[in-house]
Amino acid sequence: MADASDAPAQEGGIEKRRHPRAPLQLLVQYRFQSVGEFLAEYSSNISLGGMYIVTDQPRDEGEMIYLQFTLRDGSHLIEGLGRVVRTNRPGNLPPGVEPGMGVEFVNFDEESMGLIEQIVTRRLDHAKS
Repeated sequence: MADASDAPAQEGGIEKRRHPRAPLQLLVQYRFQSVGEFLAEYSSNISLGGMYIVTDQPRDEGEMIYLQFTLRDGSHLIEGLGRVVRTNRPGNLPPGVEPGMGVEFVNFDEESMGLIEQIVTRRLDHAKS
């Protein structure tokens, strides 16, 4: 299913995205400074710069969140700090657009970024074939 994060982020007809998005449904745990426990939702896509998390309760743009997710085989934990850069609140969304939030990766260690790069490359290569 397409969502707003699949559509090019444009301003005045100019593409603003720096990284291609790869489809990925993956359980993501996240928490905010104001919330002690982790929440869990599914992502719909990922790139080297961030991910889109499908949720009926997206946080406000600019809010910092702590993310955790594992590879499907459970072998590696990927974790770091992200910033909400885009929200699609439930309600008057165009058809096919899922409510949620785009989260930019802000502070992830080298190992986590290397794993994210592997995931994105594999998913993009798989989508081409």
